[in-house]
Parts: sequence; C-alpha cells; structure tokens
Amino acid sequence: MTKENKRGNAFTNNPLVKAIGSQKLVVLMAVIVLFVVFSIASGSFRQYTTMLSLLDMIYYIAFMAIGVTFCLITGGVDLSIGTGMFCYSLIGAFLVAHKGFPVWAGLLVCILCGIVMGFFNGFLVAVMNLPPFIATLCSMMITRGLGSLITGGLSVAWPASSTPEGAFRNLFKLNVGGTIIPIGLIFVLAAAVIMSIVLNKTRPGRYIIAVGSNKEALRLSGVNVVKWQWLAYVISGIFTGLAAVAYAGVLSSSVAPGGGAGLEMDAICGAIIGGTSMNGGSGTISGTLLGVFVMGLLKIGLPFVGFQASGQQIITGLVLILAVYIDVLKNKNK
Repeated sequence: MTKENKRGNAFTNNPLVKAIGSQKLVVLMAVIVLFVVFSIASGSFRQYTTMLSLLDMIYYIAFMAIGVTFCLITGGVDLSIGTGMFCYSLIGAFLVAHKGFPVWAGLLVCILCGIVMGFFNGFLVAVMNLPPFIATLCSMMITRGLGSLITGGLSVAWPASSTPEGAFRNLFKLNVGGTIIPIGLIFVLAAAVIMSIVLNKTRPGRYIIAVGSNKEALRLSGVNVVKWQWLAYVISGIFTGLAAVAYAGVLSSSVAPGGGAGLEMDAICGAIIGGTSMNGGSGTISGTLLGVFVMGLLKIGLPFVGFQASGQQIITGLVLILAVYIDVLKNKNK
C-alpha cells in the first residue's frame, strides 16, 4: 500500500467521516437518497401510514439483525432467524389462543424458544465444530417444521389491539386520540445502544470480536473460545425471540406455519451493508441499524415504483452481492 493510500484522502480524512465512519456515512446517505427517490416517485409513499408500515417491518428485522451481527463478527452466520421468528411467534400465539396461557406468558415463551435455539446453534457450531452455514441451515429446517408440528398445522392470531388481551401491542404502536405513535422505535434504538456497548465496551464483546479476528491466536492465549463463540449464537437466539415478540405486536393477521424463509437474508444483508464483515472480526450495531433501514426502504418503497415481489427479490440479491463485494475489497486493502 502506498503512503498516499495510508494517509487517506480528503473524504476519509474529514473529521465527520472519521467520527461516523466512511461506510456508515455512505449507508446513511443511501437511506436519505432512497427516501427522497421513493417520495418523488410516489406521493403515496410519503403518507404517514406508509411510514408506519416501514417501521413495523424494521422492528423485527432490526432485532434479528442486531443478534446475527454477533454471529457474523465471529466469522459465522445464523440462517435460522427468519423461520425461527415465525415459529416462536406461532407457538406463543397457539399457547395463548388454544391453551389458555396469558399473553405475557406467550410472549415470554417466544423469547425462551429463541434462547433454546440459540444454545442449540451455539452447541452445533462451537462444541461440535460444524460449519455455521450447515448447522444453522439445519436449524432453519427444524424451526420451519416445528411450529406446524406443535400447532397441528393451524394458523393462529394474537389477540387484537381492540381487546384487553391485545394491550401488549401498545408497546409498538400506541393509539393516542386516533393517531398511531410508533413507540416501538424507542425499544429498537435502546437495544442497539445497549448491544453496541456490550460489543465494544465489555469483555464478552471484545472476545467475540477476537474470535472472528484470529480464533487460533485467541485459543493459544488461554481464552475459552468455545464459550464466547457459543455466546454469540445465544445472543442471536435472544434477539430472534425479541423479533418474534415485535412481530406479534405489529402483525394484524394470523401467523401461518412454515413462514419466515427469506427474512434472515434481510437481517444478514442489513448487517453486511452496515459494515459487518463476512470474514468476521469487525462490525458495528449502529452500522447494522442503518443497513436495516436500507433494506426496509427497499422492501416498502419498491412496490411504489412498480416492482412486485419477484422484482424485490432480484434487487435484494443484487444489493447483497454489492455489499459482499465491497467487504471483499475492504479485506483485500487491509
């Protein structure tokens, strides 16, 4: 690398760019540009109801993305989060609707299911040393069938917001005099701040980053690599459970068995767009959150400019290819 490259350029040396990070600043600009383009292309996109729909999606994708960022930083991945979120939400709704569980217990079951699957995935990857892609792909298949098995193939709905049991929905969308206030964003931002501190300011976070940077060197230094790699998948499981709670809070229809396939890619793509390396060792929660907004804007905004489901999948795939390619270039230049 030349001295000029080491010194950087006018853009990378800008104090604002140094404070925020060049990739995060680019992603933030992409969020703004996408919002402006969709707003100009369609007046309907600018409606308040559209913004509420955008945030509804961002809640559960953001929770999944925050969790899977920890797996990606270790050099792994968790492909079970999409189907897992559906499965846990379906099981919780079934217990409430058909087994007489109180709503709070059903929501707690969502989180506990996520924790159990996180421990299971961590065991497969950290203890059994299975490739993360294969291990969590198997878990995806398990969660995709488990919800249907437990519920007997039934679609189940959580209590409506108009009922006393549906009051939990106010945690995400509060109705004040007929105006919906998206307070769920507060919980997403709070979770992002907390997990950013965990990742950057605590020993577990630093060890998780070190696992992805150089696992063998960490092991030789006497650190229990299995423990910290396992923890990354438990964190992913916890946040998948929280995503299931968020999904229950914003979903107005029934939860159907076997759903959720593909949502894991929205979360993973969001993390990669935000700067988390597929090779492990680097990533930020703030970057992940910005990447999730990019994915949310694409999924909500593309239909307003004529792209239907198949077109959205193509665009999502192309965006993921671009994000991974940028990650490859960054690692080459290190």
